[in-house]
Amino acid sequence: MGQKVNPHGLRVGVIKDWDSRWYARNEKVGDLVVEDYKLRKYLKKTLYSAGIPKIEIERDNAKIKIYLHCARPGVVIGKGGAEIERLRLELEKKLGKPVALNIVEVKTPDTDAQLVAENIAQQLEKRISFRRAMKNCMGRAMRMGARGIKVMCSGRLGGAEIARSECYHDGTIPLQTIRADIDYGFAEAATTYGRIGIKVWIYKGEVLSQTLRTTPRTLDTKNFKERPDRPRRRDGRGGFNRDRKPGYGNRPQGGYNNNRGPRPAAGGSAPKEGGKA
Repeated sequence: MGQKVNPHGLRVGVIKDWDSRWYARNEKVGDLVVEDYKLRKYLKKTLYSAGIPKIEIERDNAKIKIYLHCARPGVVIGKGGAEIERLRLELEKKLGKPVALNIVEVKTPDTDAQLVAENIAQQLEKRISFRRAMKNCMGRAMRMGARGIKVMCSGRLGGAEIARSECYHDGTIPLQTIRADIDYGFAEAATTYGRIGIKVWIYKGEVLSQTLRTTPRTLDTKNFKERPDRPRRRDGRGGFNRDRKPGYGNRPQGGYNNNRGPRPAAGGSAPKEGGKA
């Protein structure tokens, strides 16, 4: 069968950094890894609606620093930072150590593979056609500047008796090139027929610089104001050329070469195949 490695794990230490950053004595490593896993699982479950693609954890002897990458920071922060403070105290009680919660806003959720996969999963749960959901998300990612995207859905697609996989891609996805910045996301849709798995690969271009560690830019949770959503157009029109008249440019309609003479009448003097005119 296909030998596929996780694109993020393959690039860790080369162009991608670890999501957990700490050192510990040998006897403590196992416990801390399990603690990290449980912490991520808990945060993901409680804040699923905020769209959280990645949780980074840094530790030292005294405290734990958590970087929450999220698409909708307003959901996590709450009114005047009340919600995030409640969450922080809850985590401190769970872990028994001081916790610093920092929020990193995901600027373009349409090009984040994990968020795209979760978006498709939510659409499938609302009984939207899987092909339509996949193609919509691919189109949006390409418009937002992704160099390539591949989406794969596996399971009882459309409620079929026999499970299958369907895969669509657009642009280029160089999975073998280690310096290619490929974002990978996986989500599951719990439909009435069973689970459907969604995998998403997004290629964002090559990384040629050597620097790995950059602390993400965090949001000021005290004075946070949510950006208003851009109003959607009510009429179906949109896009770049919405003011143009029908037809490409200002060409007369009816094909490219419109200034040719009249076509010869059918059954005219054109020679028949294998015979005389």
